[in-house]
Parts: sequence; C-alpha cells; structure tokens
Amino acid sequence: MPRTIRIASVNVNGIRAAVRNGMAGWLDRADVDILTLQEVRAEREHVDTALPGWHIVHDEALAKGRAGVAVASRLPISGSRTKLPPEPAQSEGRWLEATFDIDGEQLTVVSAYVHSGEVGTPRQEAKWAFLDAMTERLPQLSADGALAVVTGDLNVGHRELDIKNWRGNVKKAGFLPRERAYFDRFFGEAGSDVTGVDGSTGTGLGWIDIGRRFAGEVDGPYTWWSNRGQAFDNDTGWRIDYHAASPALAARVVDYRVARAAAYAERWSDHAPVIADYTLGC
Repeated sequence: MPRTIRIASVNVNGIRAAVRNGMAGWLDRADVDILTLQEVRAEREHVDTALPGWHIVHDEALAKGRAGVAVASRLPISGSRTKLPPEPAQSEGRWLEATFDIDGEQLTVVSAYVHSGEVGTPRQEAKWAFLDAMTERLPQLSADGALAVVTGDLNVGHRELDIKNWRGNVKKAGFLPRERAYFDRFFGEAGSDVTGVDGSTGTGLGWIDIGRRFAGEVDGPYTWWSNRGQAFDNDTGWRIDYHAASPALAARVVDYRVARAAAYAERWSDHAPVIADYTLGC
C-alpha cells in the first residue's frame, strides 16, 4: 500500500544555534520523515548530537564553519553521493544526494546549498559553475521516470513573485536575469526550446517547482527574510528555498507548505522550513 512521506528542507544557519533556539521542539511537532539541511556549519559529531536517533549523511564544507549540507531520515538511507559533474568536482558542502528504497520504489533526495554569489567577484563565478553543474545533473536524476527531488536554499528568486522588493534587486546576486534564466530552463517543458528572462536560449529540463505549483500566481510565500529592519514582521522576504521535483515525483505530491514562524521571537533560523508530502510505495 502506498504511504505518505513528509520531506522538510531548511537552511538552519548553523545547526548548533538552531538547536539552541528551538529546532528540536519544532521537529518533534512536525512529523517529518526526511529532513534536508543547508548551511549546517558543523562537524559530523555535532549533527549526530543535534539529531539523535536519525539516519544521517553529511557533506561538510572544506572551510570550517562554512556551508555544509546534510540529509537526516527516520527511514534507512541506502546510498549517498556528493559529487556534481563534471567529475571529479566536489560539492564542498553544497550538494548531497541520498537514496532511499521505500516499499519497492527508489527515491533520491538532494540537499543543495547554492552559492549566494556577488556580482563581479569569484563568488559569482563559483555560482555560475555550480548552476552549470546542476544543469548537467538534473536530467540524469530524472531520467526514465525516476523519482527525485532537489530541496534546499538555491539562492535565486526565480520570478518577480518570489521577491517582495524585486525592482531594487535586478542587478544583485539572487535575482540577476542570468541566474533566473537557469531556473527558466530547470522548470521549462522537457525538451522544449526555452528563452530565458535574460534572452538566452536552452533546453527545458521539465522539473517542477512544487512551491509555485501549490501557491499559484501570488507573491511568495517567502522563505527567507533579512535580519535588517522589520523584514520578517512586514513579510518583506525572498522565496529562495525550493522543492524541485522530477515530473514523476511531482505527480505524487499531496501537500506543500512554508512553516513560517508565528512571530520573530519564535524563529530558530532566518529561513523557514519548506515541507511537502509525497505518496510513495508500490
């Protein structure tokens, strides 16, 4: 019999701080089966301490205290991968695939933390390279009707609906037309010619933005808010945290939501968890 698997993703902005600020209590209430984490900024022992009893795979950043991604699960994890093409490029704590065998079906869950970037600097060059590598990997993950989801802080607001103050950010990393064009192709019809918002052309990959599909043509719902001013209280945010599902898995989604804290004082990260329920099992 099929069953519902709940997958939650969140940039924790340092897992030790998140636990101190209330993440464990939230997890107890959220009934999550698979949890993907970004910006873990910790060693494996710290992740194990934060999530006792969970099955865990973790890709620590090469630079201590930076980046880092993990996948934690109440279900056994059958395998993992941390490399993005072209081989042997390392993710450097930014890309982690975990595979699951769930009642006769194989599921791949990715925790991704795309570079924030900065126009005209090596940080932006690293972001372009990472987005290029994603462009190569995504068709491999979705081939032959495979069930796969890329979750995480992808550090790009795809559309004007995804950033409250988009007009002031069109020349800034996170909303550059060239960055957004990658997402035009990621979410474009599979095999079709896609013209990106920057005028570039490429092939659509057919992945589905689950958050946008469920929200519809509305502002947000946002997943990250600056700590400056009263951005959270005014809901002046960015939607940069995603569940991007392969077409086969997108057909299995039964619910999606952004778990925005009720008040600023109740937050345990500057990002809100994004949660989706998927039906799996033969």
